[in-house]
Amino acid sequence: MKHTKRFNAAAAQVDREELLGVKEAVDKVKTLATAKFDETIELACRLGVDPRKADQIVRGTLSLPAGTGKTNRVAVFAAGEAAQAARDAGADFVGADDLVAKVAGGFLDFDVAIATPDQMGQVGGLGRVLGPRGLMPNPKTGTVTMDVAKAVTEFKGGRVEYRTDKIGNIHIRVGKASFSRDDLVRNIQAVIEELFRVKPSSSKGRYLISATISSTMGPGVKIDPARAREVDDVLVNA
Repeated sequence: MKHTKRFNAAAAQVDREELLGVKEAVDKVKTLATAKFDETIELACRLGVDPRKADQIVRGTLSLPAGTGKTNRVAVFAAGEAAQAARDAGADFVGADDLVAKVAGGFLDFDVAIATPDQMGQVGGLGRVLGPRGLMPNPKTGTVTMDVAKAVTEFKGGRVEYRTDKIGNIHIRVGKASFSRDDLVRNIQAVIEELFRVKPSSSKGRYLISATISSTMGPGVKIDPARAREVDDVLVNA
């Protein structure tokens, strides 16, 4: 893939073999985020799991301490009182049969999909549409629930969903380039601690194989896996 001159100039400032502490990696990424817009900062982790085995799929949700810098567009499949509760909580799109039909027709202008259990019979039919995009509601991620108001509020306020891909990678948005170093560090360490919290008991050997952060238009900066869980002063003094 051909990169821009801006990317190549930034990449020239990164030692691909260098492993940094979280603070140092954040400082480097912020320095390299020179686009005219507020770039998103993403954390990519490679885990020592085999996602082909059901008991080694790592997935869930967590609320980032400093939020994500983005307000998610939330679609809720619900009817009756639950639908009204979702609207009152600020859901962007709410519906039952009508929303199912709309999504089946190609509408995907949302970041999170939530459903009440009674709607899953119909929503399940959207698997081919929602599944590949990571949008299928699931009880394990809190997106199949009767308390749709709580779910909408959480996902609007900085709750993120994560799941290993087919080779054991997890990608999570952890903020914006405009965030302070301390806020980005808090978010990154919250993600890493969460991943260790949900580590499958069947996972053997090294668990966090690699961790890299990058901005939308910038190169990846590697975090030393051995130092990724170090408690920084910023957390101790928070």
